[in-house]
Amino acid sequence: MPPSLRLTAPPMRRGSMLASPWWGWRGVFGPRATPLDAAPWVAAATRRRRLLLALVAGSAALATWVLESAAPSAGNGWTALQTGLFALLFAWVAAGCTTAVMGYLGLRRGDRHALSAEAVAGRPIDAAARTAIVMPICNEDVATVAAGLRATVESLQQAGAPGGIFDVFLLSDTPDAALREAEVSAWQRLRTELGDDTGGVRIFYRWRRRRGGKKAGNVADFCRRWGRSYRYMVVLDADSVMSGEALLALVRVMEAHPRVGILQTAPRAWGLDSLHARLQQFSGRLTGPLFSAGLRYWQLGESHYWGHNAILRIEPFMRHCALSTLPGRGGLSGTILSHDFVEAALMRRAGYEVWLLPELDGSYEQAPPHLVEELQRDRRWCQGNLQNARLVAEPGLAGVHRAMFVTGAMSYAASPLWLAFVLIGALPWLLPAAGTAPPAGPPLAAIALWGATLAMLFVPRVLAVRLVLLRRQQAGYGGGRRLMASALLEALLSALQAPVRMLAHSVFVLGALTGIKLGWQSPAREAQSVGWVDAARQFGVGALLSAGLLAWWLAGQPDDAWRVLPLLLPLVVAVPLTVLTSRSSLGAAWRRRGWLLTPEEVQAPPVLQAARRHERRPAAVAPVIAPRPAVARAPQRRPSGMAIGWPRPALAMAAFSMAVGLSTLPRPVAQGALSASDLAAIRIVMMASSPSASPQVVEPAPLRMKRVSIGRREPARRGPTSI
Repeated sequence: MPPSLRLTAPPMRRGSMLASPWWGWRGVFGPRATPLDAAPWVAAATRRRRLLLALVAGSAALATWVLESAAPSAGNGWTALQTGLFALLFAWVAAGCTTAVMGYLGLRRGDRHALSAEAVAGRPIDAAARTAIVMPICNEDVATVAAGLRATVESLQQAGAPGGIFDVFLLSDTPDAALREAEVSAWQRLRTELGDDTGGVRIFYRWRRRRGGKKAGNVADFCRRWGRSYRYMVVLDADSVMSGEALLALVRVMEAHPRVGILQTAPRAWGLDSLHARLQQFSGRLTGPLFSAGLRYWQLGESHYWGHNAILRIEPFMRHCALSTLPGRGGLSGTILSHDFVEAALMRRAGYEVWLLPELDGSYEQAPPHLVEELQRDRRWCQGNLQNARLVAEPGLAGVHRAMFVTGAMSYAASPLWLAFVLIGALPWLLPAAGTAPPAGPPLAAIALWGATLAMLFVPRVLAVRLVLLRRQQAGYGGGRRLMASALLEALLSALQAPVRMLAHSVFVLGALTGIKLGWQSPAREAQSVGWVDAARQFGVGALLSAGLLAWWLAGQPDDAWRVLPLLLPLVVAVPLTVLTSRSSLGAAWRRRGWLLTPEEVQAPPVLQAARRHERRPAAVAPVIAPRPAVARAPQRRPSGMAIGWPRPALAMAAFSMAVGLSTLPRPVAQGALSASDLAAIRIVMMASSPSASPQVVEPAPLRMKRVSIGRREPARRGPTSI
């Protein structure tokens, strides 16, 4: 190592972090685990989970009975298989909706079993509670990393962090020499400007020559070298920004609860102007608190760990959370990709608690800028979650963590199951010999099933809007009217993107199960839109096939073509939809008119303003809804239903999306019949309401992009950049 790099880290205090081989399915006959502690919350968690199972099973049974009444089985295996798939998938969607409802009740009434940062606010922190803030990076945009890290450290100093408590480690796995040189230059500048040699927060840099184990291996390498010097470790992603108040609150909660091994925050998305990112940011900010609080309601001290923006107790993490590779060949073997879920399960098996702290402010990350990058991220997550399903039988794991492994795999396996469900329903039209179209059912049954599926889509959003209004926080979303309109638009566009996600996830599952190697590289940081050629390369073939199938259906079954419209039309327009929703200009225009606003855009917290400023962007956030000057003019009558200031593109997109969503309703309701092909349309509505389609429910996105200013967009910078 060059002499200039030898002084970038403190003296090592080596410790061991040994991984045990996995039992796999042999774990059924493995050793019994030590009984976990009987904390007061354990009994409450057991009752709540039984309630969840009862509600989900009851909802699925009722919906299946209604389905059989509306579309009775024709006595062949295809329709019986479709009924079984419907029961399974309706239960999956019902679990997500029920979680949101319980989250709403928990936020309204409080939860006496939950941990609270407010209960320990202001407590002094023991000088021995030394905490390492670690940020693993690999081929990241240096300006973005350094700006977020500097804003975090400055906020920590301004919050009055005790001297010597916090150290920061930039853990690089970057193989490119030029980019690594930029990282060292940025680190040196951070040390100089933040004054870590004069009693401030110390900042260290380590480059790892042998980059085994990906991110989990990077963190494990830090633990083996310096873990014994610290009591806690806060793990950040390259796009993470955290306030000093949030970091101090995490340490205080860990100090007050010595049996807590992992404490996870619920990061909020911020900073990008593309329409797709703004949809993700708005959805996560509005409905995210409900789902996070709902997860905590069921899980309590056996919660998720999402791999970043969380604090861990290092000693038990080193003793119990080392990860072996999965034996075998193919896509479900090798290095564990979704390591965070597994680490949470191992921490709980060791007798420590894992908690989610959704109410804590000051934890931020960035969302995918467009659909292509979102699906690139999902490609890796899909393989990792399917890998974790192999660990279900590991001895000693808590039941809720076994369930997490199953639901994590199901979040992606649901897509090919949905696709099979739709194709089986279309068999009577595609292959008449395969079965006969089921007869019409009673009108009330058809209407009831449609009402249930639409409720799955809208209930979480309605409750989220109601919660904002009850708390009088609508100003942060542009006002009550814009809040409700934005929630409707987000729901409709989610339904429009659902078929594209379904097909992409189906391909990912097929690739993981067949052993096709799924590469992964950190996405580009530049604020760039998707070009028409790139979008056509990704979705063009599917769009052409869908257009051909729709044309064939129109020619052969013109009266029934409307039945497949909710599935095929979004696939036909996938290319223009991807291009338009990736445009920062469109997202910024909607923001200026007050659509899809979040409180972080209306008034950015100081730590986010500092992150923008350090990227040489405007520090202050200009008002997005500026008051118009009073101008004397003759009164004009506005068209009924037209909101003031709504941009024309927004109205056009909303009208188009609404037409797609509502075009499936008239005939089943009017005729009172529900055929097997009608279920294809119902499936689109149900998938749009599924947790897997909501970025705030599946792990918060570790995708990272360069932040875009709220004001004028600057040209994107490419290549290694130092600050």
